[in-house]
This record gives sequence, structure tokens and C-alpha cells, in this order.
Amino acid sequence: MLLTSEDAFAAVDFRFHWQSPEAVHTECFHTDRINFWRDLFPAKLQCALLGKTAGERFSVAFPAGTLTAPHTAGQLQALKRLQVNDRMLADLNITLRRGRFYPKGILRDLPGIFSGNNEPFRCADLSDSHLKADFNHCLSAADLVVEGIVREVRAKHGELGGTSNDWVEAALKGPGMQVRWQGQPTDFFSGRPFAREDQSDDLVFYEKPRLVDHLDRQAIAVITRLYEKLLAPGDRVLDLMASWKSHLPVQLKLGKVTGLGLNAAELDANPRLDERVVHDLNQDPRLPFADGSFDAVVCTVSVEYLVQPFAVFREVARVLKAGGRFITTFSNRWFPPKAIRVWQETHEFERMGLVLAYFHASKAFDHLETFSMRGLPRPADDKYAMQLLYSDPVYAVWGQRRQESGKK
Repeated sequence: MLLTSEDAFAAVDFRFHWQSPEAVHTECFHTDRINFWRDLFPAKLQCALLGKTAGERFSVAFPAGTLTAPHTAGQLQALKRLQVNDRMLADLNITLRRGRFYPKGILRDLPGIFSGNNEPFRCADLSDSHLKADFNHCLSAADLVVEGIVREVRAKHGELGGTSNDWVEAALKGPGMQVRWQGQPTDFFSGRPFAREDQSDDLVFYEKPRLVDHLDRQAIAVITRLYEKLLAPGDRVLDLMASWKSHLPVQLKLGKVTGLGLNAAELDANPRLDERVVHDLNQDPRLPFADGSFDAVVCTVSVEYLVQPFAVFREVARVLKAGGRFITTFSNRWFPPKAIRVWQETHEFERMGLVLAYFHASKAFDHLETFSMRGLPRPADDKYAMQLLYSDPVYAVWGQRRQESGKK
């Protein structure tokens, strides 16, 4: 069946590709119910989709400022520090930092902005008396390539009105927040960024095995497919901060897989591991392996618990062979008592920027990339299916160990 403007619905996977000075970026967004009769689409993208059948692909390039509002100097405003509602900041338990994002609602005495406005703006610069607020879209200066595949085309059975959706606007809410403002390092590390609500020994907290999935099946499948793409047959893999599942693709014939984690019972229950090491990276970030021991290191939904991330990332670089990949994946779910403060204070897309900052600080990685996947339907039999419409989002950051570690 053809996808036409009036008599069909479509499920489509979109991929938005763009680059920054720091990394290459891919943002994936799935929608189940495109309706061209009501929904809003840029004309060039709509033309690329119309007439497609299930399984067909498309690709459209958009110069900077054509898929989002264009970047303008007028959207960069110098504000007085008194225009920030400090009481609201305190209620949100956040502090203004250079390069970070905040809801517009914390600002006052600005036209069109109200206290409940959650649309983000960037604190581009900050002093005791003033701040520079950037209201431009995060991707306003980026050239974008939109690729995708039509997953399904379904016939309509009548049209009686309904909601109009702007799918591009929805897909691009968040992407771009992971990069630095004009190349300047983001202030993630002032104050006590690695403090935690529960400062007790992690070995005590994780003493009881947790043989549960921390993400839904759809999100886990996204992570597994990503690992399948980035790993190679025969790779020696270190699963860092491992548990009872490694989420490595079953069909991929890897070399030795080593799991390093905090709970022996969880590691013993993991059938993919050839070697199991109980080790607390927050007590001792040194990895008990020789230089160049691994072709790849993966860290799945655990990077948010590291209290010494700089040391750990340097150690990962040491145990990787030159050109080996370090892949971190995460979502928006974690154990709050043990997640570091800066993780909980930042937007989901900013967290990719935080992990990029770890990679940069190590001075040991290049070919950095970020990835996001949102909008997939939550499995109908998932325990949260009645509460949450969509699958858990997946975010990833990875890089390759430099051929000569430590040199720029």
C-alpha cells in the first residue's frame, strides 16, 4: 500500500544525523501514527515520504536553520542575575552553571515567559551580576540529514478530526544539548558533582543480588543491536560494572568476555561471561588487567554511578588496545540513592555531554559519537505498559582509544 496524504497512516523510523566539533551524532525517533492529512511536516520531508511503501527508505538533507528556527544573534540575551527566580532554583535543587540548560520558567520579567514554562534555554555565561541566555534551538547552526525507513502503511477507516502532531519538532526536542556552547567546556564539575544521597559502601548496597531487568525489552534490544554494530567477531570484551545479563548479541561470536561487577551471584548468573571479577570501582578505580587486554569495553546503564569517572576512563583506555572502542549506554532510569548528583541535575540529552566530557578529560579517545533512540512502543506485557506509552529511551556515547594514548 502506498503512503498518501489522505487515506493512510504510517509507522516510520527517523534518523537525524549531524556533526559538532566534539563528535558525530545520530538521533533516532520512531512514530507509529503519521497522518499527513493532519500532521505538520516540512514540505521537502513530506515529499520524500509520500508514495513510499513499507520497507522503503528515504534521505533528505537540510542546511542549518531550515529544519529548526535559524540561529540569530537576537536570541542571545544578556540578563541581570536578579531576573533569575532563586527560590524556584532552590525548589528544583539546581544551581546555575555555565553551559548548562534550565527551564525558561526560572526567568522573570521577560515577555512571553511564565513560571510554568519548561522549554529549555542555555546559560551561556555567568557572573555574580549577569548571565547570558541563549534561546536559540540547540541545532539551529547544524546541517542535518534525515534518513529513515517506512515500517508500516495502514489504511484509514474514516477521518473525524483529532490531534495535529509536529513530528519533527517532537524528535528534535533535546538533541543538541550534548555539545559545548561555542566550543567552551560545560561546567559540569563545580561544587560536589559526584556526591550521592547514599554515601555508604557500595558493596553493602549491592550485597543482595538484583536479578531483574533495569530496562524494558524494547530498549534492551536497541542496546543489543548497537553492540552488534560496534563489536566485531572475536573481540575480547570487558563488560564493565556487569550484572546478570550483558546484552551482547547472541549470534555474535566474541572472544573472551570478562565481567567486572559488585555482586558475585549476579556475575555467576550471567551465561555470557568467561571470566568474573568482583571489584568496586568507586573504592579503587584501577582495573585489574594488563595494558591492551581488550578489544572493546562496554558499560551498560551504570556510568551514572561512577564517583571517580576520570580515573576509570583513563584505566579503560589503558586496558584497551589501540583503536579499541569504549561504549557506554544508559537511559533515564537508575537507583537514585547511588546516582551522582550531576547526573540527576541534568537533562537527559545533557548527560551525553557529561559522558563526552569524561572522554575528553581522559585525552585518550578519538572518533567520538553519540546516539539516541526514542519513541518506540513499550511492550504490551511490560509491567509499566499501563503507565508508560513509550519504551525506555536509550542513549549512548562511544569512542576509540587513540593510537598513541594521551596525545592530542
